[in-house]
Amino acid sequence: MSLTKITTKEFDQMVQAAAVVLNNNTDFINSLNVFPVPDGDTGTNMSLSLSSGESYVDKSTDDTVGGKASALAKGLLMGARGNSGVIMSQIFRGFAKDVEGKKDLNAKEFADAIIAGAKTAYNSVMKPTEGTILTVVRLAAKAGESKADDTDDIIEVMDAILSASKKALKETPDLLPVLKQVGVVDSGGQGLVFVFQAFDDVLNGRKIEDKGEHQPNSEEMNEMIDVEHHKSAQGKLNPEDIVYGYCTQIMVRIGKGKQVTQKFDYDTFYNYLAKLGDSLLVINDDEVVRVHVHTEHPGKVLSWGQQFGDLATVKVDNMRLQQESIMESDEKAQQNDKRAENEKEDHKKPRDLAIIAVVAGAGLEKLFKSLGVTNIISGGQTMNPSTQDIVDAVNKSNAKKAIVLPNNKNIFLAAEQAQGIVNIPMEVVHTKTIPQGLTAMFSFDPDSSFEKNQKQMDASLNTVKSGQVTTAVRDTKINGMDIKKGSYMGIIDGNIEVLGNSLDDAAVKMLKKMLDDDSENVTIIFGKNAKASDAKKVSDAALATDDELEVETHEGDQPVYPLIISVE
Repeated sequence: MSLTKITTKEFDQMVQAAAVVLNNNTDFINSLNVFPVPDGDTGTNMSLSLSSGESYVDKSTDDTVGGKASALAKGLLMGARGNSGVIMSQIFRGFAKDVEGKKDLNAKEFADAIIAGAKTAYNSVMKPTEGTILTVVRLAAKAGESKADDTDDIIEVMDAILSASKKALKETPDLLPVLKQVGVVDSGGQGLVFVFQAFDDVLNGRKIEDKGEHQPNSEEMNEMIDVEHHKSAQGKLNPEDIVYGYCTQIMVRIGKGKQVTQKFDYDTFYNYLAKLGDSLLVINDDEVVRVHVHTEHPGKVLSWGQQFGDLATVKVDNMRLQQESIMESDEKAQQNDKRAENEKEDHKKPRDLAIIAVVAGAGLEKLFKSLGVTNIISGGQTMNPSTQDIVDAVNKSNAKKAIVLPNNKNIFLAAEQAQGIVNIPMEVVHTKTIPQGLTAMFSFDPDSSFEKNQKQMDASLNTVKSGQVTTAVRDTKINGMDIKKGSYMGIIDGNIEVLGNSLDDAAVKMLKKMLDDDSENVTIIFGKNAKASDAKKVSDAALATDDELEVETHEGDQPVYPLIISVE
């Protein structure tokens, strides 16, 4: 297969494919972006930047590659995010200027355009750093130029560009010590390699469809990232070691607005900002100028920009806070890894009885395990596990017998079907809700027999009232209530009993309806779409009703139901 020219058809497909591949690999690219500062998410920034470029290309009616390339450059300029997104926009700005007015591109013209893109990108950076996306594009462009001297086949030229970009990426840690210290390749360079990979796939006739199709395999990933080193290094960066703490990005509409006092001059504009920090990028066309800079004075950057035009976009990130979050996440990840390893060892040990609960939410998982549940099946409302999921959990439990808590009536049939398939004796305790599941675990006696425990746990379900608060997904009328989409509903033991103007209002109304003279214990579990303060309001309402009640509050992290309340 050979190709001697790129037409608008191929160019459109190349841009579309690159947008897909960057989107597919956003998380992986982000995982490389950990040092020296957590300056946003490179993968996210590059993907969103190219997505903007793609939309401009898609809307362009120009029938020349030069026109399409110009649309791409404009879209990238307008949508550029983060350092790598801005540099990528400069690569294609140089590319576009070089192919201006050309209907199609031959191999030499394509290679020359990549060279022009690399030069423009280098010129846009105050202090170009090797071992970054700049190195990758420079060496890739050089390889393409060399190959174009030997062949008129664009596919061969693109193959050479891709191969050289991968080689350059692999060598970035040798050029930039911080990358070697952390054990990763450059994240922006990795993003550009994915772009070139997409271009190469299109020109070679390979389809790009499914998400993750171009994600690196384990061997390639090991070459790009030292996972253990990567984890420990990001936690070692002291936030106070970050000299310029605010990643500041603005886009100025040149000459527009009420505060314009200066006519735009690139050098004047650039030189002032260069005194305010580092990692400075300034790019512009006749209409807008975009700025990316790390500084201690974001306000001065904004004020400077307003002297030349109004601020179309503003983004300021406190990188010290971002690093603190990374350190906290790293610590939690290490704790989770240790916990998972311990659980893995526990699962290897034969046990007489496994108690398996269907639960959604990290907090609820922790709560159930603290009560004696040995295995968790992730699921629940809107994510019911299959019979096979339950069978697999039972068979992998390494136990002689098993008890399953569905915690949702929609899972009963799947659990019952699993009974006839699993390799060990299994019983289902028909828990319809999370509160019933917790009550069942409170009645579990490790010294009792398998059969007796199942009966005790089943019998305990009548001692608890279950309440759940959620929002209506559509308008309806039920139980004499006129329910509007978005209304807060209080559901008691499966029946919609109350409506509220807010989450707290519905929860308190529901609680009061659940309480009676025999009530002793109230448990409040707040989920993903609720806060501890919401749970406290319900707790305060319970104690105001009866100050002798025992009230507990837990963070469940559950979806769908922001608040779950049990009364016993």
